[in-house]
Amino acid sequence: MIDDANLLIIGSNGQLGKALQQQYPAARAVDSGELDITSPEEVNQFDWTGVRTVLNAAAYTNVDGAETPDGRKAAWAVNATGVANLARAAARHDITLVHISTDYVFDGTQQTHSETEALSPLSVYGATKAAGDIAASLAPKHYILRTSWVIGEGKNFVQTMAGLAEKDISPTVVADQIGRLTFTGTLVEAIHHLLTKGCAYGIYNVSDSGEPASWADVTRTIFENLGRSDLTVTDTTTAEYFESKPEAAPRPLNSTLDLSKIEATGYSPRDWHENLRSYLNKENQIL
Repeated sequence: MIDDANLLIIGSNGQLGKALQQQYPAARAVDSGELDITSPEEVNQFDWTGVRTVLNAAAYTNVDGAETPDGRKAAWAVNATGVANLARAAARHDITLVHISTDYVFDGTQQTHSETEALSPLSVYGATKAAGDIAASLAPKHYILRTSWVIGEGKNFVQTMAGLAEKDISPTVVADQIGRLTFTGTLVEAIHHLLTKGCAYGIYNVSDSGEPASWADVTRTIFENLGRSDLTVTDTTTAEYFESKPEAAPRPLNSTLDLSKIEATGYSPRDWHENLRSYLNKENQIL
């Protein structure tokens, strides 16, 4: 059993932070205004009394913004320095650190990515997240969850495409980036599983299961679920899409994660098609 009162959720305002608060309503949840993880002083002075597990959902996730001078500094501060500060605090106070990583730590040249693949980020964002992985791994008790294409409460790809459908817009979408959606509910379930089952510390890939697809095919599936198969999706390549955006960060083309390690612990994520249907039905009810 997990005592919510012993949990600290960092990054409470993000998609995953909100989902974690729903799972653990009695947990303490903080955002950057309450705890600036980039500041060693604030982390050192924070009251860690009673905290047994830190769920770090904080991250700088503006992939293109990280390529700018100011964005580069912010990404390194949050994604690398901040994680190192948390890892030191976890070691000092005997805390389990749960940290969320990304497929962007890889260059996407492999069809699927295992937990043992060498780090090979293409972008500043990817490099900062890779550095964060290294820092988090120095905490004696750590779980690093590498994930991809996260969808939750807030602005995301699914909501953007649903918005286009509502406006009767047929979009052009990248068709050479392949992966699986990961709904925040899947991440929350995986975290809860690892903690409650006392699984071995280390790195675990976590995404929804199912046949990998391109962003263009995901869009077609969204339109089908919304009853808008009349809308067309025009395929394009990553290179073509970003041709007019020289400031854009490079993206890995293959984002599919090998799920065999976490499945071996007894947790099997649901198919992304199933979670997408549930997500869209919920969104429609809210609207």
